Amino acid sequence: MFPYRDDNPTELTPVVTVGIIAANVVAWLFVQGMGSPEALVRSVCDLGLVPGELLRTATPGTGVELAPGMMCLVDAHPQYITLVTSMFMHGGWLHLIGNMVFLWVFGNNIEDVMGHGRFVVFYLVCGVAAAGAQMLISPNSVVPMVGASGGISGVLGAYLLLYPRVRVHTLLFLGFYVTTVALPAYMMLGYWVILQLFGGLVALSGVDRGGTAFFAHVGGFVAGLILIRLFASDDTLRRRPQPPATYYRYRPYG
Repeated sequence: MFPYRDDNPTELTPVVTVGIIAANVVAWLFVQGMGSPEALVRSVCDLGLVPGELLRTATPGTGVELAPGMMCLVDAHPQYITLVTSMFMHGGWLHLIGNMVFLWVFGNNIEDVMGHGRFVVFYLVCGVAAAGAQMLISPNSVVPMVGASGGISGVLGAYLLLYPRVRVHTLLFLGFYVTTVALPAYMMLGYWVILQLFGGLVALSGVDRGGTAFFAHVGGFVAGLILIRLFASDDTLRRRPQPPATYYRYRPYG
């Protein structure tokens, strides 16, 4: 299932959501060379997050071959800025497009209930939490982690808590047949969570060999579930036609 819109109007113009999407696209076009092999490998290696490097568990000079004849080596000095820069790098066109569509569909509503400034902080904190979760699972990995999905997973967690029954319109792929279906958010996002958990368990035997960082998705999602209570604006939520019941179940309302 691939979401393309929801039935959840907003009050604020999602300038931060659009800005994050634009920053990722600009990085892909001008830093990653639209996926050209040399620019892609260089950007992933230099700006991606390497768990073994940040945690100093990998030997400097060791590394991984990202493309034929193109090695990415562990630096003796950890580059902590990659906790942020890795969130704006991607591994390919589909990786970028998939992440940006998810952010566009769900990010505007979370920005709407937080305001622009809080949403920036929320997004970055969820991204860092996602990276931390993956590093906890694969502390010795020398494979660079890239992608916006950690921060976006936090957005999904927040959305599920606030709007579990909002209709999300998705493309449904059944082999060569493609159709559309509108599902409540808890079904669509619940399906997504199950995929991440199942994929993470399957990938446990090869977490140091690369692939999808499933536990980063899980970590970002949990961070979003927790942090939404700190970042959401009660005044904004109360102005909505139907204040999110799941949110106020744990907070005073009235």
